[in-house]
Amino acid sequence: MDRLAFEHHLTSPQGHRRVPEDAFTVDAGGGACCDRIRFSIATDGERVTEAGFEADGCGSATAAGSAAVTLARGRGLLEAARIGAEVIAEELGGLSPGKVHAAELAADALARALGEAARSRAALSGPAPHATRTLVAMSGGVDSAVAALLCAQAGEAVAVTLELWSDAENDAGSSCCSASAVARARALAHGMGLPHFTIDLRQEFRAGVVEPFIAGYAAGETPNPCVGCNGHVRLDAMLALAERLGCQRLATGHYARLAEEDDERGPLLRLAADAAKDQSYMLAALEPASLARMRFPLGRLTKPEVRKLASGAGLPVAAQVDSQDLCFLAGTTRGRFLARHGGIGERRGEVVDTSGRRLGEHRGHHLFTVGQRRGLGVSEGAPLFVLDKEAEHNRVVVGPRSALRSSRVALRGVRLRREGARVSRVKLRYRSAPLLGRVVENLDSGNHPVATIELQEPVDSAAPGQLACLMDGDLVVGWGTIRRLHSVADDLG
Repeated sequence: MDRLAFEHHLTSPQGHRRVPEDAFTVDAGGGACCDRIRFSIATDGERVTEAGFEADGCGSATAAGSAAVTLARGRGLLEAARIGAEVIAEELGGLSPGKVHAAELAADALARALGEAARSRAALSGPAPHATRTLVAMSGGVDSAVAALLCAQAGEAVAVTLELWSDAENDAGSSCCSASAVARARALAHGMGLPHFTIDLRQEFRAGVVEPFIAGYAAGETPNPCVGCNGHVRLDAMLALAERLGCQRLATGHYARLAEEDDERGPLLRLAADAAKDQSYMLAALEPASLARMRFPLGRLTKPEVRKLASGAGLPVAAQVDSQDLCFLAGTTRGRFLARHGGIGERRGEVVDTSGRRLGEHRGHHLFTVGQRRGLGVSEGAPLFVLDKEAEHNRVVVGPRSALRSSRVALRGVRLRREGARVSRVKLRYRSAPLLGRVVENLDSGNHPVATIELQEPVDSAAPGQLACLMDGDLVVGWGTIRRLHSVADDLG
């Protein structure tokens, strides 16, 4: 440990209490003894022209902030995006274990400021002729890490991670979009030698994903937030950043493939080679223009192959367990989340059968979904299932499984990437197999307010609010949101 280097930054901190003109300023907080570092960056679109900071807390925070300013000032944006906690600690002459947190805090502050600057003002030219530069979405898990690995092997790769949600009730360790997940992804990218950008998208995520999720449950539906997040929030933001950073394309760790890439209407999604991991359902809402700029390096691989590549490259996430929950529900429950963020608390209502006969009480219709069997709190000899929810009267209608069966699915907000006559299968749930079916109406490609799907065989009805993925073989040719074809609750008055 070089004490002189540390003392220099502590006693003569570079950029201390300086906010450059027209700078992007962010706050980063936390750590063993450091409360906050406020970091500011000015850029001409290509380089960090100036930087400054202010620190509250221990002296190590001041020294680390000064080191970050020294390292970033004058560097190109991609070069500055390689500066992490280890580089800052090295600039300080090495840090004792008790002071490493200061370098981590300064690295986080620098990364956030760089992300804001790049998102708003970056104007980088593309790579050299015949070369490629790809922006890779990294969550900190094995799939996105291997996607980045493959892109780096094929050309130049730049990593980005989005912070989407922050809530003290969540389990930050199991969420893929928390501040701690961002830090893990950044450390992983830097360990792979990649520049990394951190983008704070919490406000847009709240407006475009969480609020519709809350509204959907309040209206008696079962929304699918991941579809909207991929379709018009998360990936749109990263595609915009890719353009600013001179990246020709955006790559993700999703298991999906592209097809019909030469069609003038744009490419289509194709199911992944690993059917068990296929994620085309969650990507169905992506516009063809967006798909044309995207790559899915894992589309032809199986999960074991991905883990083998990660292990062979020495990636520390090779054996990491996949996340399962919705990112903003990690560590909490749907009921607690809706109460905390949507004001939808427990409210007693009736559980009735299809004739309107009262069978019992429930604690809120938003705690149930169509098709649910367990946790109804009532019994009637034969198993009962949720058939419908009537939000206005807070009523849940139950009945036998046979009453769930239907061969027709009503859709709203339909988007067809190709003519409706091509639809031969429909997928009603993320983890279910596609079903044989067709579009009843004669619809051209484009947007349609409603449509009806006729299935070859009756199946248990899917919950209103879920996505129906419209397919031609293994190609995704459209999608729509499931709506009520006929409401049992309406018959009850």
